Amino acid sequence: MIFVSNINTPIGEMQIASTTQGICMLEFTDANNKHELFIKKISVESKQPIVFEKNEHIHLAEMELENYFNKNLQQFSLPLHLFGTPFQKDVWMHLQQIPFAKVISYKQQAIQMQNILGIRAIASANGKNKIAIIIPCHRVIGSNGSLTGYAGGMWRKKWLLQHEGILEKNLL
Repeated sequence: MIFVSNINTPIGEMQIASTTQGICMLEFTDANNKHELFIKKISVESKQPIVFEKNEHIHLAEMELENYFNKNLQQFSLPLHLFGTPFQKDVWMHLQQIPFAKVISYKQQAIQMQNILGIRAIASANGKNKIAIIIPCHRVIGSNGSLTGYAGGMWRKKWLLQHEGILEKNLL
């Protein structure tokens, strides 16, 4: 089954989805309706029905997110079930290695992945991340230090970076 629930956060309502293996989606509900299409897609691909209830992974995610927003958690430990190409999954695994309160540029990410020529593909895969906050694509910035693209909205990226102590409140 694909378990789906909505959760409230300090930066807006999010929809979370989980399989029996782990969290497969965490998206802001007001950003677009692509999260609903994604849930339907993984339901079809996995031949699993969608149920609007919580499982143990969603309960754990709620607890870890609450601790994150209360500044009591810096690294998520809940199981994830990633849906994407092997390349996208590799990019998302690298994103999870960016420490709390640190940022890297897209160029640095490409260098770390030993694929400098793939910088645009890496940036595109970052943008296709369906597990916001937990897979911290908000920690990737432009080479010049500017905040660039975030599917949940630039104001949320700025909020998350300020929350982690990366940006001062009066910057940007």
